[in-house]
Amino acid sequence: MQAEQPLWVPGPEIRAHSPMAEFMAWCSNRFGKSFADYDAFHAWSVAEGGDFWTAVWEHCGVIGERGNAALVNGDRMLDARFFPEAKLNFAENLLRETGDGDALVFRGEDKVSYRWSWSDLRALVSRLQQALKAEGIGPGDRVAAMMPNMPETIALMLATASIGAIWSSCSPDFGEQGVLDRFGQIAPKLFIACDGYWYNGKRQDVDAKVRAVSKTLSVPVLIVPYAGDSAALASSINNGKTLEDFIAPHQAKAPVFERLPFSHPLYVLFSSGTTGVPKCIVHSAGGTLLQHLKEHRFHCGLSRGEKLFYFTTCGWMMWNWLASGLSVGATLCLFDGSPFYPDGNVLFDYAAAENFAVFGTSAKYIDAVRKGGFEPAKTHDLSSLRLLTSTGSPLSPEGFSFVYEGIKSDVQLASISGGTDIVSCFVLGNPLKPVWRGEIQGPGLGLAIDVWNDEGQSVRGEKGELVCTKAFPSMPVMFWNDPEGAKYRAAYFERFDNVWCHGDFAEWTEHGGIVIHGRSDATLNPGGVRIGTAEIYNQVEQMEEVAEALCIGQDWEDDVRVILFVRLAPGIALTDDLTKAIKNRIRVGASPRHVPAKVIAVADIPRTKSGKIVELAVRDVVHGRPVKNKEALANPEALDLYVGLDTLKN
Repeated sequence: MQAEQPLWVPGPEIRAHSPMAEFMAWCSNRFGKSFADYDAFHAWSVAEGGDFWTAVWEHCGVIGERGNAALVNGDRMLDARFFPEAKLNFAENLLRETGDGDALVFRGEDKVSYRWSWSDLRALVSRLQQALKAEGIGPGDRVAAMMPNMPETIALMLATASIGAIWSSCSPDFGEQGVLDRFGQIAPKLFIACDGYWYNGKRQDVDAKVRAVSKTLSVPVLIVPYAGDSAALASSINNGKTLEDFIAPHQAKAPVFERLPFSHPLYVLFSSGTTGVPKCIVHSAGGTLLQHLKEHRFHCGLSRGEKLFYFTTCGWMMWNWLASGLSVGATLCLFDGSPFYPDGNVLFDYAAAENFAVFGTSAKYIDAVRKGGFEPAKTHDLSSLRLLTSTGSPLSPEGFSFVYEGIKSDVQLASISGGTDIVSCFVLGNPLKPVWRGEIQGPGLGLAIDVWNDEGQSVRGEKGELVCTKAFPSMPVMFWNDPEGAKYRAAYFERFDNVWCHGDFAEWTEHGGIVIHGRSDATLNPGGVRIGTAEIYNQVEQMEEVAEALCIGQDWEDDVRVILFVRLAPGIALTDDLTKAIKNRIRVGASPRHVPAKVIAVADIPRTKSGKIVELAVRDVVHGRPVKNKEALANPEALDLYVGLDTLKN
């Protein structure tokens, strides 16, 4: 039997001259070290964290005063402080470019299209920062935005950060209560909203929602024009202004940047909120900047002038990650709307027209493209595309194969995983290593990643908890409204002392890569054996008859039994033969322990705004427990499909 071969191998040019290779050589000279390979470089980056993050600062040319200390209390994760003497401004580091080159390119489905130069972006940031100051907003104040992924949103974030205020955002498809559950906790001094948005070719009205939210928040409201009548909406709101009126008194000049401590808050991000009111996770300017510089410059190999795209909304941390691409001089390609309007080619049309170097998306999108029968490799010129990244949920081995067969045969595919908790990635792509089917390439530089069993022992060849055993700069500063830090400690440090437990069920591979088997709190435990839900999805979702699946463990006769819900392809019915085929596919492809006791067809599967399915919410419904925060879901009505199912009573 022929041994498995990697899907992609870095060529000599990449191994010698990629930004990662150059950085490794630079660190070798700077610190008098010799690194035999990437693994040795990674080991050094973890062992000598202070030196490593100093190297990132120096090599990437961070603008600011670094100070002498790089890391204090590094052996105590909750007390660790990176660059405690430093002063910097996040926006200053993202706006170092000037001139007529493209900073931002935008498409709002087929309705809106425009681009801004670096000079355009800097000019608007200047006018916005003056307007924010005139509104009485300063360091530490919160600015909350319910906005599409459009250039104005990037400019508003940068203006907010430039004066030391704190940015928080969600997408305009959030319901009224979902917006208030988030922004109501952080007491913003300004609420920003669009006047409508486009989805599936139709204008989506937000007027009533914006009025209701603004009334409850009771703060000044800024209305940004996009798909409606901003003047009419602003005039209907107490203390409402249009963007044009907001900046009218202020002329563009060189932006001014308030340099503040490394740990000064930059963003408030929110957990999904499917188990209660969302946690408000506060991230620092310095930690976010260094971590993103490392990921963009070295792991993604981004260079000045390259085009970076990520399909995301402003309610997902990948929007924050995307924005940081400006820090290396990349051009951000923004898209708002449906990725399947007018059809599944729309994002690949965009990629070909703009010559994307990096195309980021979700595993669900890749699977939908495959099942839709699209083959961009045959229909589009993607010659500029060198890196495709996937996140949001584990990418199946079949998804890996499809990328190389159906999208581009010589692209580096980087499955990445991290999250809102760290506003970045724990495990991600590596241009110096091969891509193996079904595997994330490995841990990020400077991150002491491991997989531990329940006894807190490092394990290879078996599944366990994804942990990080040493401090890193993009750990949250705090949770909002958590003055004693109790919620923060409970979220990450309750399981293992002085070790970050991320909540992912993971496994090392023989190649030094990582496989994520799903969230730990969604793992199944039939007969006392832990099973990752992703292992089941990897099998059943490859079947053409199955559009999507969701798996839970149901308490049953003093044990747990596996229940599989399937949303079937159009025109398909769940017959006895199809049920047998599904079970057999799982038995052969995973193991007999993975085979569900029940397979049940449902019309819809509930998911969060960022597209993640919510096993926990369905598990609560099946067990008759209330779902604490349905507002966190994109389609909360789908939960009604799981109430009182007779087939689950026997």
